[in-house]
Amino acid sequence: MKTRITEKFGIKYPIMSAPMGPFYTTKLAVATSEAGGLGVISHATLRGKNSVEDFKAQLDYVVEHTDKPFGFNVRTARVQTDHKILVRKIPEWRDKNPKLKEQLIYGLTSAGGPRKAAAMWKKKAPDMYHFHVGPALWLVDKIVESGCDGIVATGIEGGGHQSYENISTLVLTQQVAQKYPEKLLVSCGGYASPEGVAAGLAMGADAVAMGTRFIASSDSEFHQNYKDLIPPASARDTILTTGGFGPIRLLKNQYALEHGEVVSKTEKIAQEQAFTMDEYLEDLHHYEIVYTEGDVKNGAIPVGQSAGLIDDIRDVDDIISSFTKKTEKIFKDICSRLS
Repeated sequence: MKTRITEKFGIKYPIMSAPMGPFYTTKLAVATSEAGGLGVISHATLRGKNSVEDFKAQLDYVVEHTDKPFGFNVRTARVQTDHKILVRKIPEWRDKNPKLKEQLIYGLTSAGGPRKAAAMWKKKAPDMYHFHVGPALWLVDKIVESGCDGIVATGIEGGGHQSYENISTLVLTQQVAQKYPEKLLVSCGGYASPEGVAAGLAMGADAVAMGTRFIASSDSEFHQNYKDLIPPASARDTILTTGGFGPIRLLKNQYALEHGEVVSKTEKIAQEQAFTMDEYLEDLHHYEIVYTEGDVKNGAIPVGQSAGLIDDIRDVDDIISSFTKKTEKIFKDICSRLS
């Protein structure tokens, strides 16, 4: 299956793993790239770690365990102060390591603005493709203006942090493909089946990114208790609640139901600005305990509505190979029905 992204990135299949910070997806990234997709490491910010040194260690781990292309995510939000260092350091690390420069071909920014990263990377890493997450068309306009190479159109169905715009992946992907056909496009949010992959490509995406489907894999670093919640979950079992960078979609549990309704954007910004570091770290603790300890009662569990499409835990290689085979069959069946 060839698309502009498979051709430019040198990968076999138009499937990416979605970054899922603050958690690690380093081993998942290796498995995804090895299977022919594009693995993406997350901006991990677990407590007790130097996030910049930790990020460098993740990059080194990936190039030690695969020779395939891969990417990374940096969150550029106000409260994510380490992003300024990472934006500067990543091109330096690439220049010092020939393997890293060859393999690290994709940089994704999110949760804030892309302009500073775009300016830095165009100058210091012009051979690295820079994409930014766009949850609404007016925000995609700003991404294009900033000079990014591509867009990750992320709809409200996805797990983790979401936009106040509440635009679905179905609508958003079509909007971006129609308005900016020249831009590389990844569609994300709600993908967990071959039918979804086929739909994303048919709408004009050059690849799709999956998060929840890859959490429920034997290769991801997520705690088994976390993984085991996904196959029995339905599409109705998630909720949008207040997160660190805006609304966040979590699996319903005691924490999610008690955490609070999504507040307005103005109220949310004021809330963020009023947060002390201790309060921010306390909130982060609820994400850590489910990931590291498997506390699925008191922890925050980011999961997308696509959980309703997942009924098993499988190897990443099996997910990607079976999805692509069935996607090809779907397209062939459609073509055979055209007169």
